[in-house]
Amino acid sequence: MSYKTDEEHSQPYVDEIESSYESILKNIGEDTTRNGIVKTPERAAKAMQFLTQGYNMNPEEILLGAMFEEPYEDMVLIKDIELYSLCEHHMLPFFGKVHVGYIPNGKIVGLSKIPRIVDVFARRLQVQERLTHDILECINDTLQPKGVGVVIEAQHMCMMMRGVQKQNSATTTSGFRGEFKNQETRSEFLKLIG
Repeated sequence: MSYKTDEEHSQPYVDEIESSYESILKNIGEDTTRNGIVKTPERAAKAMQFLTQGYNMNPEEILLGAMFEEPYEDMVLIKDIELYSLCEHHMLPFFGKVHVGYIPNGKIVGLSKIPRIVDVFARRLQVQERLTHDILECINDTLQPKGVGVVIEAQHMCMMMRGVQKQNSATTTSGFRGEFKNQETRSEFLKLIG
């Protein structure tokens, strides 16, 4: 996949989305000349650009830019990483927490890079299942640890605001590679994330 710079992906993109939002507002019966709505297409376009900026980011480069040789051989856990994404089916938000653990294989990565990887994949239209897989495979393929585990717990506005309207429902997805397929390691990880 080729990645565009911010300059290449800025104003023409926003202008087209702004025009589309104006059309949507008209089609739902809103007066686009009304005081509170006049700037809404522009604001919504800029918000959409921000919420989908993950398409223009390279997650492997983020990890490779902060990998260090280190003989540490025990589990590294980053838990309760805030997650905000848009469901690809209705373009409504889903949000929750991501827990990532890995067992280094001679290399560690700067701790802030794991939440950045979460954001790169979350800032694309997603389904929770693929988001779990994307994070897992990126860390596994790039860092090549002895094992990696990812658990996501999220609430989906497409289930809460529309459709079945189940406000208290939550969805949990998980993925494991390497030593995390071992029951003992997986149990330790799940116990630590509580």
